[in-house]
Amino acid sequence: MKKLALLFCCLFSFGIFAQEDQTVQNSLTGLVTMVQGQLVQLADAFDESQYDWRPAENIRSVREAILHTAAANYFLAAKMGHPSPEGVDWMGMEKNITGKENVIAALKASNEFILGVIAKEEASKFGEEVDFGFMKLNRLSGLLVVLDHNAEHKGQLIAYARSNDVAPPWSQPQPE
Repeated sequence: MKKLALLFCCLFSFGIFAQEDQTVQNSLTGLVTMVQGQLVQLADAFDESQYDWRPAENIRSVREAILHTAAANYFLAAKMGHPSPEGVDWMGMEKNITGKENVIAALKASNEFILGVIAKEEASKFGEEVDFGFMKLNRLSGLLVVLDHNAEHKGQLIAYARSNDVAPPWSQPQPE
């Protein structure tokens, strides 16, 4: 009986340690999922006619800002050694994808992809250096850039929305 109890304790302990190994990935997944959900809500809140609106010449339009965010998820993943799915041309997304429905679909696919990348990253390799082109960072910092970049463009799209009399869906008054 003691051996069985010891075996159970060992197996249970291994399960706890395996779960702890994913704490960072799970935390990042939760935060990135929240920000991405708000990005999708914002993308959906704009009318199709507002997708080409830009605050000034040579500044990204609503459509381009959304697609830039989607493309960056693939770019950052590629730099970390995770190739894009077949058929994804992240370098041409801003120029080649048009129409609100297609833009939102591209954003959702990119979101799903980068969440898979976050889940695959191994905590034991978080300290490894990656050259992202704009800076050398460790793998964990690269994952944090994913969160930061998505949040940055959420803020940009909030400003675009407010400039077009569009309220972010999560900030609208709730019915009582």
